[in-house]
Order: sequence, then C-alpha cells, then structure tokens
Amino acid sequence: MDRNVVHQTNSFYWDTKGNDYLKAIVLPYYGTFISEEKHQLFGDISGKKLLEIGCGSGHSLQYQAERNPSELWAVDISEKQIEKATELLKAKDLSARLICSPMEKECGIPVDYFDYVYSIYAIGWTTDLEGTFSRIASYLKKDAIFIFSWSHPIHRCVASDNGMFTFKKSYFDENWYPVAVDECELLLADRKLSTYVNALAKAGFVIEQMIEETDDEIMQTLDDHSDMAKRAKVFPVTFVIKARKL
Repeated sequence: MDRNVVHQTNSFYWDTKGNDYLKAIVLPYYGTFISEEKHQLFGDISGKKLLEIGCGSGHSLQYQAERNPSELWAVDISEKQIEKATELLKAKDLSARLICSPMEKECGIPVDYFDYVYSIYAIGWTTDLEGTFSRIASYLKKDAIFIFSWSHPIHRCVASDNGMFTFKKSYFDENWYPVAVDECELLLADRKLSTYVNALAKAGFVIEQMIEETDDEIMQTLDDHSDMAKRAKVFPVTFVIKARKL
C-alpha cells in the first residue's frame, strides 16, 4: 500500500468525520478497560516535558496539562483535529505546542529533549513503525519513557457470530486493508505484537511493562454488556507498552 494513499485517506477521515464514529479513547484511559489511574505508568510528571503522538481533539493533552508538566507538545496528521485541540486547550486556559504532520516525518520536534513521549490509540496508524519508533527515540532523553496503547491484534482478528467468537482473519496478516466507516473509508493494518516488540528493540528501547488485562473494576462500574465488554472478558482488546530509551 502506498504510504501517501494511506496518509491522504486517513487524514481526510479525521478532517471530515473526526471522532463522530470512532469515539476517542483518551487519558486517563488507555483503552476501553485499562486506566492510568490504576496502573500509574506516568507517575508524577510535574516539571517534565511531554510529547503526544496523535493528539486528536486534545483531551489527553488536557489531562496531562492539569498535572503540571513544564512543557507539552503534540503532533497529529489532521488539521481539523489540531484545530479542535487548540480550541479545547484555549477554553481551559491551557497551552501546548501543536504540529500538524504525519508521525513518520521530520517536523521540527527537538531531539534529546523530552522526558515522556506517549500515544493513546494512535501509533497503529503509522505507515512506518520502525521509522516512527526511531524518531520517537530521538526525541527522548536517555532513560526517558515512551508509553503507547493500541487495539490488540487478537481483537482485530476475531468476529462475533451468534454468541461465538471465531477468527475472521490470520493473526499473521499485516497487510493494509480498507474499512468502511460512516460512509467514509479508513485504511488499517493489524501488526503482530512481536512486530511492535522487535521495532522497539531496534529503536533502542527496553520494555518495562506491558498490559493487556481487562480491568474488572472498570467493567463492573460501567455495568457494560456491549459486544466489546463480552470480548474483553475472554481475550484482550487493548495493549499498553511502557518502554525506556537506553
């Protein structure tokens, strides 16, 4: 799949439909049933410099800004999402430096600068995982932290059929494919967990923690009986990785 086609297709969706159909997952949640409040992957970020990859409408930036970092930066492929994030932060009297660019490309982000880089349900949109992880490593100081979440590849392989879960595609298939969404089209690729792990290692990261368990307390609190909740009871729907730059 041509990378420019992927960028154009997906950025058009986020510019025109935004979060209308793909409801945004934002901090303190890493996914539908995983939270920062329980796992404390960031800890105290006061006085720290943070960069978000794929900031969307800015709600995760708002969450971080209210925890007293010294600087907040973010990048997103969609001009419309950058506009939404700018408006949200301005309304809350908060600030961040926002850049509109694909995460894969050089866009003026300083190197050896950040204490944390994070991405909430955005890293999987990259057309060049190894290149993106290499760029993220360059942004971070030595021993600094990269945290990201994305849809679990097993979840993407499984379909619901009359109350039964069955595999609809191969776990090993990492090809890009079209997805019809609200009269628009997105392009997705489902990478294996080993692909993420190996790309992190190649970029000079060591994994400190990986989370794929569903939080039962969140499920009980929400009293959720959706298809997603039924899935989450028997296999992971989200994974989160915390890695440190060597």
